Amino acid sequence: QVQLVESGGGLVQAGGSLRLSCVASRSIFGMDYMGWYRQAPGNQRELVAVIHSGGSTNYADSVKGRFFISRDNVKKMVDLQMNGLKPEDTAVYYCNMNRQWNSYWGQGTQVTVSS
Repeated sequence: QVQLVESGGGLVQAGGSLRLSCVASRSIFGMDYMGWYRQAPGNQRELVAVIHSGGSTNYADSVKGRFFISRDNVKKMVDLQMNGLKPEDTAVYYCNMNRQWNSYWGQGTQVTVSS
């Protein structure tokens, strides 16, 4: 099993920035792809950003140009840099990693953006 621990969430004013980090309990070299999801109260969990083993990335339209995902295999970490935060970005953010038929999730970290 792979355990994922997120950090970096918190309260920030609109227009501010936050950097979320997700650290795996063991090597992530074998992961096919990994990313970040978010879920706001009353809403479905949605994909925010994903990065594949080859380095290619994909972003939700709502965060393109503002959010950036990266990975560091040595540090066993995947980060999400969030810039120009908006109140609608408020949600619990979840780290996700996938290998073959296995999917792993973190416990989630709260991001709250005030007006």
